[in-house]
Amino acid sequence: MRENNTMPCLMEAWLQHQSPLSLWLKSQTRDDSLAQDILHDVFIRAMDQKQAFCDIRNTKAWLFRVARNLVIDHARKQQAPPMINELGLKEPEYYLIDKNVLDKDVIDKLAQCLPRVLNELAPQDSKLLKDCDINGMSQQEFATRHGLTLSATKSRLLRARLKLKQQLSNSCQVKLDENRHVCCYTPRK
Repeated sequence: MRENNTMPCLMEAWLQHQSPLSLWLKSQTRDDSLAQDILHDVFIRAMDQKQAFCDIRNTKAWLFRVARNLVIDHARKQQAPPMINELGLKEPEYYLIDKNVLDKDVIDKLAQCLPRVLNELAPQDSKLLKDCDINGMSQQEFATRHGLTLSATKSRLLRARLKLKQQLSNSCQVKLDENRHVCCYTPRK
């Protein structure tokens, strides 16, 4: 049950900022239903603040910041690096693809290229990829062990994955078919 004394300050801020926030979300997402979904999520997050919401000095800035973060989160979920998916590396759920559509022989052969390519990356990138994507360490655990924030670890992991993709493409001359699946590669001699 929500605290009754939170509702007046929340409703006042919401009534004042809902319309411009909705317009901004529509301009950012170019999808009315997605914009409405995010708008509802912003309202829920505001309600979850309970009394703390009433203590926020600039409620407009807070609401827009939450909305911006939700838009960014949604965009990240839509941008899966396909090459890494097809290598079978462990990734967040929204990066998974149907592994049955891949040519297993090509992937098995390409996997032989992976250790060499990992060693060609910067040591910190290689360690992060090996720990989190290959050995299954959680990103939170990696962050804690290395004195990093979870956000910093996620950013570094994304950059390391992109570097791995580029290095695989360069070193192994990986080719993708029209469905963005690995079809062939040329091992370096």
